[in-house]
Amino acid sequence: MLVLTYKSYSSFFKKACQIYKIYSAIYTMVNVAVIGTGAMGRHHVRIYSELENVNLVAISDLDENNGKILAKKHSCNFYKYFKDMLDKEAIDAVSVVVPTKYHKDVAMYCANKGKHILLEKPISDNIDGAEVIIEACKKNKVILLIGHIERFNPAIIGLKKQISSGNLGKITSIISKRVGLFPSRIKDADVVVDLAVHDIDIFNYLLEQTPEKISSNLGNALIDDRSDYANILLKYDGASAFIEVNWTTPIKIRTLSITGTKGYAELDYITQDLVMYETNIEKEFDSFGDFVVKFGEAKHKMIDIKKSEPLKNELTHFIDCVKKGTRPKVTGEDALEALKVCLKVTGDKH
Repeated sequence: MLVLTYKSYSSFFKKACQIYKIYSAIYTMVNVAVIGTGAMGRHHVRIYSELENVNLVAISDLDENNGKILAKKHSCNFYKYFKDMLDKEAIDAVSVVVPTKYHKDVAMYCANKGKHILLEKPISDNIDGAEVIIEACKKNKVILLIGHIERFNPAIIGLKKQISSGNLGKITSIISKRVGLFPSRIKDADVVVDLAVHDIDIFNYLLEQTPEKISSNLGNALIDDRSDYANILLKYDGASAFIEVNWTTPIKIRTLSITGTKGYAELDYITQDLVMYETNIEKEFDSFGDFVVKFGEAKHKMIDIKKSEPLKNELTHFIDCVKKGTRPKVTGEDALEALKVCLKVTGDKH
């Protein structure tokens, strides 16, 4: 006869609760909404409508015509004003995809309403605004994920694994190139805040530190009101990093190369290809007794990357964080560090 003691019953009950919590997190529907459905926001809408255990409740945008068409296409409600949407709908989490200058006001309102937030990068156009957003989310105990989408690019995830496993040795330099034509959708940011912020965040992520020194050259080539090109040199502890960004190149290029003491890697953000080159060296003494290093032919291989849409990976991660109450991969603090570097590059002290 099986006799359950209080101790064994308590242990069984505890395990049952843990299992229930796991399954509940997996299968619970999360009600979401999107604020701002422009060039980027409409992709948030599309992906949310495709994700399992996600209920796209509503969207809001000041453009009523396009907003209503999008809402009808994805079978959700439309609101011109996001405050009306949050007051009238049962919403757990929101994507905030509005111009950067509105990030603080919109994010704070959502946080004070207790809504978990995916806020598109950059976190703000100034440090004070970023800090206010972070504090509001902490105060209201809501998750804040900043949309630095390249963190969710499978090629970057693969590169980070290569670095963490020691396959590149000690990193000495990183070079990135992020160039193309001027995007008409960008109304309130220069090329540094719009483009270079991606690479700054990736450098900080790969090197697990922030830069000690910053120097740059930027200016206006084709547009008058904002910088449309920049060359940025960042000095980290033990490594240097260089960023070229512009809105003046007739083709779109998104690449990164990284050099370490054991190898070299090339990455293409667009194709999600990652190639590793293994350094082949021999250390010996020459006929004069001097120490020399001889390089052999480098071995290279294409790293197997399971390609996928970075934005879908990002939104899936956000929903997972909401369900489980876990810390997001890109925190407000991470985004603030990237913003600080951007503002130092542009000379903006705020």
